[in-house]
Amino acid sequence: MGTQPLQEGPQRPRPAGTSGFYGGLPVFDRFSRLTDPSIYTPLPEDWVLGLADIVRSTAAIADGRYKEVNTAAAAVIAAVANAMPGEDFPFVFGGDGASFALPPDKRALAQGSLSAVSAWVRDAFGLELRIALAPVSAVREAGHDVRVARFAASPDVAYAMFDGGGMAYAERRMKAGDFALPPAEEGIHPDLTGLSCRFDQIPAQHGVILSLIVVPGERADPAAFAGLVDRILAVAEDRGEAKRPLPEGGPSLSSPFGGFGLEAKALGGRRPGLSTTLALAAQRLVAFAVFRLNLKAGGFDTARYRRQLVENTDFRKFDDGLRMTLDCTSALADRLEAALASAARDGIARYGLHRQEAALMTCFVPSITRSDHIHFVDGAMGGYAMAAQALKAS
Repeated sequence: MGTQPLQEGPQRPRPAGTSGFYGGLPVFDRFSRLTDPSIYTPLPEDWVLGLADIVRSTAAIADGRYKEVNTAAAAVIAAVANAMPGEDFPFVFGGDGASFALPPDKRALAQGSLSAVSAWVRDAFGLELRIALAPVSAVREAGHDVRVARFAASPDVAYAMFDGGGMAYAERRMKAGDFALPPAEEGIHPDLTGLSCRFDQIPAQHGVILSLIVVPGERADPAAFAGLVDRILAVAEDRGEAKRPLPEGGPSLSSPFGGFGLEAKALGGRRPGLSTTLALAAQRLVAFAVFRLNLKAGGFDTARYRRQLVENTDFRKFDDGLRMTLDCTSALADRLEAALASAARDGIARYGLHRQEAALMTCFVPSITRSDHIHFVDGAMGGYAMAAQALKAS
């Protein structure tokens, strides 16, 4: 999950585990370049796309279960990463789902990870995680492409950006029942080491946490859509009215047992054993003391971790469309909505927005002494899932 030398800016060392097609891609570190087609490279023809989403996620959110929905989506990425330690791969977190791409020699690993996570979500939460594995070749035969780029959110973490319409097409096919995989049998448990949701909800400092999805209109001119995205990003860069949805020092941690049940299930399944529960409780108490007192322990430095946490956060991405979570003023949210409504009338784009009072963070931290821990941010009251519902209705 680390980066290699950047395409722009100072050269950075290439870590282990980034060999092969994806690890060999150049990395860009200016998010405003996401509409530049030259930064994207077609995935190899023999690769596969892994896809997952929570069925009836809107109903689960209405029942107040959005943290479970977020955890289920992040579990897909954690399970694949833990199954191939030290190896980089492209993935996208979507709030109520996730997608990734792997080479052909990892097809069985992808299938096993998806099936195990689907079974875990069913057994632990009583939710249905729909899963699919789509060949890139099948996507291209249907007239779509899957191109990928690597964006350096920080010196330590790069996230994948997807373009070409292929991921969106594969997701539509999955929801129609194509490329489907069955969940594993009861009791099968994926390796979800490092998956946690320990931090408190993050209240908006400017007034609104805005979850935003913008995708091209059906017959949109690519240049017109790129221009729209550029204008949205320019508005979002107004530091007086918008910021990333995390305070500079990271989110608060008011209790050692926030999200304890979710993490216990990630480690031990639906009914984690007493030894698992006690070990996690002890580890949590120690970690809480270290974090709250800003201590250094072993190779862990709280101040450095807080800084990396903010820098590594995945609060904006491009996945055949722009997805972004902003802390902004109501006035700025109104301006964005007006600009998007105008673009929708002109056929340039389709969009979904959802406003809420706080954000939510789900973390994947395989090792607290490493700097490449990743953090997924979404709105705490529906986020991307509710924005997607608004997108469907438009």
